[in-house]
Amino acid sequence: MSEQNTTASAELNATTELSIKDANKVAAGALIGTALEWYDFFLFSAAAALVFNVQYFTSENATAAAMASFATFGVGLAARPIGGLIFGRMGDKIGRRKVLLITIIGIGVVTGLIGLLPTYAAIGFAAPALLVLLRILQGLFVGGEWSGAMTLVVENAPLHLRARYAAIPQIGSPIGTILSSGGFFVMTLVFSQESFDSFGWRIPFLIALPLLIVAVYLRARLEESPVFRQLEESGEVEKSPIRTTFRDSWKQIIIGMAAALLGVGGFYLVTAFCVWYGVNVLGYDDSLLLLGSMVAAAVEILALIWGGALGTKFGASKVILWGGIASAVVAVPAFFMFESGNPVLVVIAMTLAVSTLSLPYAASGTVLTGLFPATTRYTGVGMAQNAAGMLSGFIPLLATSFVASAGDHWWPAAAMLVFLSLFTAFAGYVAPRLSVDLPGFKH
Repeated sequence: MSEQNTTASAELNATTELSIKDANKVAAGALIGTALEWYDFFLFSAAAALVFNVQYFTSENATAAAMASFATFGVGLAARPIGGLIFGRMGDKIGRRKVLLITIIGIGVVTGLIGLLPTYAAIGFAAPALLVLLRILQGLFVGGEWSGAMTLVVENAPLHLRARYAAIPQIGSPIGTILSSGGFFVMTLVFSQESFDSFGWRIPFLIALPLLIVAVYLRARLEESPVFRQLEESGEVEKSPIRTTFRDSWKQIIIGMAAALLGVGGFYLVTAFCVWYGVNVLGYDDSLLLLGSMVAAAVEILALIWGGALGTKFGASKVILWGGIASAVVAVPAFFMFESGNPVLVVIAMTLAVSTLSLPYAASGTVLTGLFPATTRYTGVGMAQNAAGMLSGFIPLLATSFVASAGDHWWPAAAMLVFLSLFTAFAGYVAPRLSVDLPGFKH
């Protein structure tokens, strides 16, 4: 029997007796953590479009300032693969639960520090330099957070229900969007533009600190993955997870990256870039775009739950395949509506685009965890997801550049969304051929 078959057999034995009650508890704990993770990360996304381009990057050219701001956003995502390697290795060697406590504390503390950071007007070039440094640290911690939370959830769920439970941590993304966009939305209503630019924008960042206390309390109550405990008891814990993953699973890393790309990169395109494009090129109010982001995120929750149910019934890879195709079909109509100037159509456009790309996102956790054996799962999932995150971080920057070169027309952004959608759909078609064979697990 091959080493991978032995590991798969051990995983099957470890998950045989899992209960729905235990799976629910772990999924809820992971959801709280991922909601805080994405709240902190999306705060930066919204601030990059609304605040940082003014407060930390000075330029007479508004497009150049926006590109500098989005580049800082991208730098944090570029740090994610390194964080994925660091924390993925730790998670495959010492356990998933311990590492998840480290990552959530790091994310919360860094976000609070961003809320305290002086502006360019106060300390000059040190302000953007420190902002970049904090963004890199945030990216490192986020690099180990999502992959660990997803691994812990699927390894605590019955095999035939993994797609359903793997969709639950993904709901942390729209919750984080609602909280972060909602925070900025409330601040724009409560404060004048001058007060918002001066200090109002800091309040949502500082709120991350009390939220962190709640997240740590819930995370500390979670049990370790039964699959990892089985590996420990049988002496099968991988000694060199990074080397083994690159050697044995490089194809899986590429396909996993492609499977995750639309859910992350497409989302940034429809939110971060469209917020900037709507405000600075189309002349929309900040509040309209923040409202559109919140409505889209609320509907996304339903799309994610539906995507998890579809994955359980038909297989997660099929959801990624057909969800990617659906996203490509609606891309151009969505941008037509967004550009119309009608507030209702703007909100509908953002909601439609986010909802369709959320179906592949709902299934991506199931597909990624299925691509790698339990011995290197945390590392492998971290590499694949964070590679997608790194590329995705520069999508708002690329979209801004392409749109500027096309005379501020929206078509290059729509073309990017179509490409991302079809690329992810292709990954959904290929993924089952490269996945670990687990009886009762529908790829």
